[in-house]
Amino acid sequence: MSDHQGLIVRGVSKRFGATQALDHIDLDVRPGEVIALLGENGAGKSTLSNIIAGTFLPDTGSMQWQGQPYAPAEPGDAIAAGIGMIHQELRLLPDLTVAENVFVGRWPMRGGKVDFTQMNERASVQLRRLGLDIEPTTPVRSLRVAAQQQVEIAKALTLEARLLMLDEPTAALGAEETEHLFGVIDQLRAEGVSFIYVSHRLEEIARIADRVVVLRDGRWVASHDTAQVPVSQLIEDMVGRNLEQIFPDTGAPGADEVLRVNGLTSAAGAFRDISFSVHAGEILGIAGIVGAGRTELVRAIAGADPVAAGSVELDGTPLRLGDPAAAIRAGITLVPEDRKHEGIVLDMAIADNIAVCNLDRLAEGGWVKPGRVRSVAEHAIKRLQVKGAPEHSVRSLSGGNQQKVVIAKWLERQPRVIILDEPTRGIDMGARAAIYDVIADLAREGMAVIVVSSELEEVLGLAHRVMVLSRGQQRGVLSGEEATDHAIMELATT
Repeated sequence: MSDHQGLIVRGVSKRFGATQALDHIDLDVRPGEVIALLGENGAGKSTLSNIIAGTFLPDTGSMQWQGQPYAPAEPGDAIAAGIGMIHQELRLLPDLTVAENVFVGRWPMRGGKVDFTQMNERASVQLRRLGLDIEPTTPVRSLRVAAQQQVEIAKALTLEARLLMLDEPTAALGAEETEHLFGVIDQLRAEGVSFIYVSHRLEEIARIADRVVVLRDGRWVASHDTAQVPVSQLIEDMVGRNLEQIFPDTGAPGADEVLRVNGLTSAAGAFRDISFSVHAGEILGIAGIVGAGRTELVRAIAGADPVAAGSVELDGTPLRLGDPAAAIRAGITLVPEDRKHEGIVLDMAIADNIAVCNLDRLAEGGWVKPGRVRSVAEHAIKRLQVKGAPEHSVRSLSGGNQQKVVIAKWLERQPRVIILDEPTRGIDMGARAAIYDVIADLAREGMAVIVVSSELEEVLGLAHRVMVLSRGQQRGVLSGEEATDHAIMELATT
């Protein structure tokens, strides 16, 4: 083993049934260092984090922490040793206060009663240390995700944590909240706290990490002694192929204009005076930073949000605005960003999810025919290469396959316009390529496609033209050669 006082992992392996989740992994995390741990879903990042956190025992290998052998048999051992894990799905108790959550399981007692005064004061100290301006008596339920996450970090710090594992910590944060989190990490690393940082947002890595380790299929594939590595290189490490191979050929747009939006203005003030058109076989990308009004715009086009002014025309016919059923009948479909809450019913079978919004087409005389539902589902599963059978529950599928089910159920309606809002959010690189193939196929079949995405390479890799929004205003439409990441960012941030 080496001689530093941080975490040393050597030759750690883990098998689950037929799957070799980790294969002889080595890792060093020195005091005050942030290591970015990258890889697609299924690469072994969570398994490695769980072994370090004491959730699983490794099959082979050993660990050392602060100069001593380290072999946690359960999470309590890791916590006692000063190693904390901040999960992506936050583990707070919503009906307790911030202070009660910070000290959960170890509330300070006095004379046989909980000493709330002491607990609130001690929680206050940690919250201030993190630059958090919230009262320790606030119920956790009322906090935003960013604040809840910082309560988790405060909780780990009161446990004297010296190594924190952060799993996708910025997935639900806006730009300012992300910057605040990075400030907290910078401050703690200066105090000698180490971090293992797992994220899909590759553009953050250069800002926050000291070094990078990449896993693929349970094996170590690359390390970088600096985080100043081009995103394209990190993607190539993770996927084993370069960006050009991820984005398919989308063909040339047709001459017919399918959708025209004129002077569209949100009733809620989210965007104003937006005008553009989309042709058959064209993919229009909509780019912008969080809060630019992109989601609100596409919801308004799909009739889901009210409009104060402007018009939407489909094949030259004006659409009744603010009426989602009219939009669907006319042939406009929206695949929403939050697929778990708005796109699918998780505990229902794949076939039933596809049937739900096609009942008018699957019913005869008011009766839905199961055989017909199944054949439609089989066709959709085959067309989009969903890994699952019609009777499988959607919950059992990976994020990429869930997203394909959402797309599949709308494709059965043979729409003229399909709008995809953040189509690959939370989906790893390998599965993204499959979603991109689906989107390209739709365009080649002559559909008008709109893709809203915060991932610049996604917009650039897929779209024929890119419209940029900033603070609810249209900043420009870039096509072909003009559309570069710099040009988009410049317009998006003005």
